[in-house]
Amino acid sequence: MALVLGSLLLLGLCGNTFSGGQPSSTDAPKAWNYELPATNYETQDSHKAGPIGILFELVHIFLYVVQPRDFPEDTLRKVIQKAFGPKINYDEIAYYEAGIILCSLLGLLFIILMPLVGYFFCMCRCCNKCGGEMHQRQKENGPFLRKCFAISLLVICIIISTGIFYGFVANHQVRTRIKRSRKLADSNFKDLRTLLNETPEQIKYILAQYNTTKDKAFLDLNSINSVLGGGILDRLRPNIIPVLDEIKSMATAIKETKEALENMNSTLKSLHQQSTQLSSSLTSVKTSLRGSLNDPLCSVRPTSETCNSIRLSLNQLNSNPELRQLPLVDAELNNVNNVLRTDLDGLVQKDYQSLNDIPDRVQSQTTSVVAGIKRVLNSIGSDINNVTQRLPIQDILSEFSGYLNNTESYMQRHLPTWEEYDSYWWLGGLVICSLLTLIVIFYYLGLLCGMCGYDRHATPTTRGCVSNTGGIFLMVGVGLSFLFCWILMIIVVLTFFVGANVEKMICEPYVSKELFRVLDTPRLLNEDWEYYLSGKLFNKSKIKLTFEQVYSDCKNNRGTYGTLHLENSFNISERLNINEHTESISNELENLKVNFNIFLLGAAGRKNLQDFAACGIDRMNYDTYLAQTGKSPAGVNLLSFAYDLEAKANPLPPGNLRNSLKRDAQTIKTIHQQRVLPIEQSLSTVYQSVKILQRTSNGLLEKVTRILTSLDFAQSFITNNISSVIIEETRKYGRTIIGYFEHYLRWIEFSIREKVASCKPVATALDTAVDVFLCSYVIDPLNLFWFGIGKATVFLLPALIFAVKLAKYYRRMDSEDVYDDVETIPMKNMENGNNGYHKDHLYGIHNPVMTSPAQH
Repeated sequence: MALVLGSLLLLGLCGNTFSGGQPSSTDAPKAWNYELPATNYETQDSHKAGPIGILFELVHIFLYVVQPRDFPEDTLRKVIQKAFGPKINYDEIAYYEAGIILCSLLGLLFIILMPLVGYFFCMCRCCNKCGGEMHQRQKENGPFLRKCFAISLLVICIIISTGIFYGFVANHQVRTRIKRSRKLADSNFKDLRTLLNETPEQIKYILAQYNTTKDKAFLDLNSINSVLGGGILDRLRPNIIPVLDEIKSMATAIKETKEALENMNSTLKSLHQQSTQLSSSLTSVKTSLRGSLNDPLCSVRPTSETCNSIRLSLNQLNSNPELRQLPLVDAELNNVNNVLRTDLDGLVQKDYQSLNDIPDRVQSQTTSVVAGIKRVLNSIGSDINNVTQRLPIQDILSEFSGYLNNTESYMQRHLPTWEEYDSYWWLGGLVICSLLTLIVIFYYLGLLCGMCGYDRHATPTTRGCVSNTGGIFLMVGVGLSFLFCWILMIIVVLTFFVGANVEKMICEPYVSKELFRVLDTPRLLNEDWEYYLSGKLFNKSKIKLTFEQVYSDCKNNRGTYGTLHLENSFNISERLNINEHTESISNELENLKVNFNIFLLGAAGRKNLQDFAACGIDRMNYDTYLAQTGKSPAGVNLLSFAYDLEAKANPLPPGNLRNSLKRDAQTIKTIHQQRVLPIEQSLSTVYQSVKILQRTSNGLLEKVTRILTSLDFAQSFITNNISSVIIEETRKYGRTIIGYFEHYLRWIEFSIREKVASCKPVATALDTAVDVFLCSYVIDPLNLFWFGIGKATVFLLPALIFAVKLAKYYRRMDSEDVYDDVETIPMKNMENGNNGYHKDHLYGIHNPVMTSPAQH
């Protein structure tokens, strides 16, 4: 019967799991961090017994020793299928229950024999038998036996005390279980209502995320110029921009060449004029010097030597005639001016602008297509809303809500009754534990008084009051043991049989899920259904939906849809057909056509480059110009010549010669300042212009040829690949838009299947009902109770034996006797006499407390 009740209890609890079963999940796709808001539940996943769990483990170990066999799944299946019919093989049940039955039979034997033994023991004592005679015959090993009996009784009392402690602890657990149950049940109901309330919010959240996805897609659609146009532009840039940059650099070089030629040409003209003026000035100063040297003083020594030296140096006062022969660059300048008639830089800027206009041209050409895609996306949102509103999860949760309300009402109605029963149970347990405590207290008092009041010099008839009281306490404990131990054993056997069977048949197999496997046996609960749950839910019993799978999925926090395989009644994958929805977007994207033509530079620009390559600057004799720019405009350094002339004139005697020479020296200095320095500045300008022209003309033809080749390649790339680039980028853009909704639709399917309406609270409530309320709060304390009380009751048997034996050594006797093995040796008799134990009549001394001869 316990097997059937356990199975029906679990079936009833699990049967309502699919009225509100809900899912767990694995990780969802991380599209913009889509994640359902976390739902916080109060009830803990597991119940912890705390320090008392060690005592429960002791009971479990004892039960394993009593019942070590594996859970009889096959036998239980047969029992459920045959419903205890006459064909049930009770031998299999008896074989599994052998340990429990054996212990129960031993308990029954104890219950039957102990009252009988107590009755005969009492009658025997009343007849002065079985130690009832208040006469003690002392033996030589009496002190040893007394100590052994006392120690043994003390050890047994300690063992009994531990059993009583277990009973008190178990009874306290029973006392507090209703209070704990109320709090835990409230927590479970709160979690289940959280499940009911959160599920619609989760569905709303899923629908709200469509707007997030749509807004992202709309953002890309509104930014098609930067997304699609920018993608096309990025594909074209590497092949076009470098060529345009080179052409732009060449246009800049043409302008620089023109400036250099203009500067050079004007400077050369000025240089010719300046060189002529320098030559004229030097000729004049030479004429003046020759006239000064005709002075008569130049014929007189030593002045003549100075004059001759000056006269010989006059040939140095000449200008550089090659400066006036440097050719002008009019032809090259005219050629470059002709090149500049075509605005090459403007042509390049137009090409740049053509590329930069691609995004705007894309946007202008796709306005109608973008509007069509937006309409499709809006319609998809309506379809998703309709699908989610038809989910059967809401119906299941509504049914579960009714069950939840009924269960909660039932608990509220019956909780006062349970609390009343609980108080009765607690009071009964307290009485039982107190009764055992009273018995063991008498034993402890007997030991305490007996050991403290015992006087080894006192004879049995002269023992003190304290010692005698200890013996009386022991006998009171013995009497109470005989009176109540069999009643205690009845309670132990009943609680043991119930608790052990529930523990082995429900609690342990529930934790190991063996009980679920029994319930999942095909056609077990309904002969017409292969799988009970699928038959109950879908009327399709061949669908493999098992109690174990439902419980495990709920325990792992999976959603109701996936846990109960609701795709068999409402296939979310078919209703949210990703391919169907994305195909409608793809059809709109196929209308996305972008067309534009790009022609780089044009024929005029190409001719412009070719004309510049043929302008002649690469054929100029730059070495001639550079050679002249490195020479002095005059044949000698005029400043040095003037200073030297002054140095030579200073020693001359004052007069016309001296004065005229100094005037000529000053004239030479003036010529240097006014003629030579401007020429040197012009030569520097020519040098800089030549360097610019030389750098530009170096490999000019090869540069232009390479640019034109690159230009042809770029134009060929545009002509041959622009269509494929546009198609590829358009498809990439379309995949991006579609990808948003593929991610979202997959996330919807994943969330509804794995996360929405997570049935973890249902599994927790089931654990609470079976593992906590039944096993942890009832069966564990119940088992600990019979384990402790049973141990204490069983040990009452040896305790009363030792107590009876020990009481004889503590109680005051009515008569006493000498040793049975006394010897007639005088010294031995003397020793015996010294100990106070002797046969007085052998010495002719009358002993008033001695028993009559008939009693000896």
